[in-house]
Amino acid sequence: MPDTLYYTPGSGNSLKPALVAHHTGRPLHRVRIDVLAGESRQPAFLAINPRGQLPYLVTSDGQGLGESNAIAWYLAEGSALMPAQPLERAQAVQWMIFEQTALEPFISPARFFTAILPGEREARAAEIAAWQAAAQPGLARLDAHLTGRDFVVGRQVSVADIAVYGYTHLAEEGGIGLAAYPAVQTWIAQVQRVLQVPPLDRLLPA
Repeated sequence: MPDTLYYTPGSGNSLKPALVAHHTGRPLHRVRIDVLAGESRQPAFLAINPRGQLPYLVTSDGQGLGESNAIAWYLAEGSALMPAQPLERAQAVQWMIFEQTALEPFISPARFFTAILPGEREARAAEIAAWQAAAQPGLARLDAHLTGRDFVVGRQVSVADIAVYGYTHLAEEGGIGLAAYPAVQTWIAQVQRVLQVPPLDRLLPA
């Protein structure tokens, strides 16, 4: 039996492990959990993951693993997506932590209340504006890092690129323009080309 990924449709965090599996050809059983319908808080899912968070992986031998970047790292093990050198692996972890602290916490909610639940946009206008502003320093740092580089770490695409790509490429859906970050835009196109990224709804069916 392959590993099982519990995911929610449209999620940048759920996209990361799905994209690793897609690129490496690793078998992965996908189970859709509709967060908007409250399925992540139902007893059936809480029995699998008491924290109720998505994505969540259950390995073929029944072990559970949460946090999108940890799942992506686990699925990338043994593949060309895992940097070969110790320093590059450490740098990959560094940028994956950066993504979860400087990008995802701001891009994700801004997008959620702009594109996923647009009915909440007006009521959340002040919060959305704050999230949009808070995302700028992280995007500026990423842009500076990517200037003159093809990938986040090393000379080939890695799990770090997938982790950072997860929400960065969705920033404009949250009203966070990328025109001021040309290196980020070039890198997004490069990742999509190299990984042959299919549409989000093909990786995570609604």
